[in-house]
Amino acid sequence: MTDWRLFSTTDMVNWLDHGTVMSLKTFSWASGESAWAGQVISRNGKFYYYAPMTHGATGAMAIGIGISDTITGPYVDALGHPFLENNEFDPTVFIDDDGQAYLYWGNPDLWYVRLNEDMISYKGAPAQINLTVAGFGAREGSENRTTSFEEGPWVYKRNGIYYIVYAADCCAEDIRYTMGTSPLGPWSYQGVLMPTQGSSFTNHPGVIDYKGHSYFFYHNGALPGGGGFERSVAIEPFTYNPDGTIPQMNMTTKGAPRIDTLEPYQRQEAELIAWEVGVSTEVCSEGGLNVCNINNGDYIKVEGVNFGGGKGAKSVEFRVASATSGGTIEMHLGSTDGTLLGACTIPSTGGWQTWTTVSCAVSGAKGIQDLYFVYTGAGTGDLFNVDWWRFSKGNH
Repeated sequence: MTDWRLFSTTDMVNWLDHGTVMSLKTFSWASGESAWAGQVISRNGKFYYYAPMTHGATGAMAIGIGISDTITGPYVDALGHPFLENNEFDPTVFIDDDGQAYLYWGNPDLWYVRLNEDMISYKGAPAQINLTVAGFGAREGSENRTTSFEEGPWVYKRNGIYYIVYAADCCAEDIRYTMGTSPLGPWSYQGVLMPTQGSSFTNHPGVIDYKGHSYFFYHNGALPGGGGFERSVAIEPFTYNPDGTIPQMNMTTKGAPRIDTLEPYQRQEAELIAWEVGVSTEVCSEGGLNVCNINNGDYIKVEGVNFGGGKGAKSVEFRVASATSGGTIEMHLGSTDGTLLGACTIPSTGGWQTWTTVSCAVSGAKGIQDLYFVYTGAGTGDLFNVDWWRFSKGNH
C-alpha cells in the first residue's frame, strides 16, 4: 500500500470518499510500499498524522508525521526525516485531560514517548510499557513472549478509565484489551474483545464514541478477493458495561445502524455512498473527487434521505461529464427497481472532465427513503462521470 485514504460519515451508513490525503510520496525519505496503519489527532488547530513506513536509507520501519490544517489534508511532512526509527510501527496517539500527549507503538514490545505541545517532538527517551501477565494476559506456546500482546495498540480514556485495545497472539490474531488507572498503568487484563474470526491473519482495533454511540472498528478479509493482505474495514456498535468493561463481540456483516438522515436539498457529493456496484472514484478537475467508470447497470445507494413532507422534491440536478454519448440516471426508492422518481438524460460534454449541470423533474420523493441512482446507457464501456447531485423542493 502506498497511500492513506480517508472516508467520513455523519450517519454511520453513508460514507464520503475523500481519496488519498497522504502518501509515501509525502515523505522524501520513505521507500517501498509500506504505508501501514497510523492515526490522526488534532491539536492547536492542526491535524497530525502519525504513520509507519520504510526509511529508504536504512531499510528499517520508522514513524513519520504528516501535518495539515484540515483533517482531509493534504498532509505535508512535518519534519523532513523520521520521527522515530527502530523498526517502529502501529503508532497510536492520545492526549490526556491534563494536556499531556502520548504516542504508543510496537511489536513485540509496547513503547511510548511523552509528546511535547508541538506534537512533533518528545520529552526524554522512548520507554517500554511493562508487559505483565496481570496486565496483558498469558501467551501459550511461546518461549520468547510471555504475554498476549502482539501489535496494533489503540489507547484512549473514557470516564476516568484508560484503555489499551490491541491485537493479540499470532497468527491469526484476536483482539484483547486491558484497563488502567493512568496512561502508563498499572494495567488490569480484561480478556478477549473479539475472537479470531474472518479470513485475515491480522486484526487492528479502533474504538470511538460518536453522537452518543460507541463503535468498535476492525478489519477482516470479508470482501470478494479479500485476505490477509487485502483487508476490509468493519464496524460493530456496542454498549459499555456499567463498570466500564467492554462486551465481547463477533465479526458480523451488519455494520452500524443509521443514526441520522441525509439532507437532499443541499449539494451532496456523488462519492457519498452507502452501497455501490461497479463504480470507482477519481480526482475531479473541479475539486475533490468524482464518480467514474460508470457502466450500464451500475448503481449507487444512499440511505435515509429525508425528502420531508408536503409535496417533497420536484426536481434534481447533477454535475456530469462524458466523453462518449452519455446515458441516463434513474432514481428509484427502496431498490434498483423500486418506485421510479424520475430519469435525467446525460449528454456528451466532449470530455471526462468537461463538466455541465443537467436537471430533470421528479415526483413521489417524500419522507425518509433509501435512494438508488441507477446508471443506464447503450453499449459497453464507460458512460459518464458524476461530481454531485442536489434536489429542489416542491411548493408546499
